[in-house]
Amino acid sequence: MPRVYISLGSNIDRETNLRRAVRELAARYGTLALSPVYESRAVGFDGGNFYNLVAGFDTEETPERVKEVLGEIETHCGRERDGVRFGPRTLDLDLLLHGDSVRHDGRIELPHPDIRRYAFVLRPLADIAPERRDPEARQTYREMWNRFDAGKTELRKVEFDPGK
Repeated sequence: MPRVYISLGSNIDRETNLRRAVRELAARYGTLALSPVYESRAVGFDGGNFYNLVAGFDTEETPERVKEVLGEIETHCGRERDGVRFGPRTLDLDLLLHGDSVRHDGRIELPHPDIRRYAFVLRPLADIAPERRDPEARQTYREMWNRFDAGKTELRKVEFDPGK
C-alpha cells in the first residue's frame, strides 16, 4: 500500500482548521504520522503567518482520488476558491508524495515541486520521513533539508498538537 504525504497549512483560524483537517484525514485514512507544526510568514502575498505541517498515511486510493478528498476537506473548512492564487486561506492541503510515483502531467505533480521550493514543506517532511528518498532527486529528505538554504525563510517550531 503506498505511503502518502500531504502538506497542511492555514493562516486563518489556524489551530481550529488544522485540527479539523487532521480529524477528517484520520477518519478517512486511519492513523496519521504528523510532523511538528511550524510557523512561517505568508509567501507571495501580505497576510498573517501560516501554521504548516506534514501528515503521512497509507492508502490504496489513486493520487486523483486523494486530491479530490483533500479538496473536499478544504471546502469543509471554508476554503473559497475565488480565483486569487496567493492569499489568506482557511486551509491548504497539497499531495506531496504518493508512494514512489513520479508524475508531471499537468493534473498531478509528484513529487510536488514545493518540496524543493519551500522550507515550510521540506522541513516537516524531513522530520517525519528523514530516510525516505525523493523519487526524482534520490536524496533522502534529511539530506535535502541539510542542503536547503533555510536562510531564505524563517521557520519557528510551534508547541501545538493538531491531533488533539
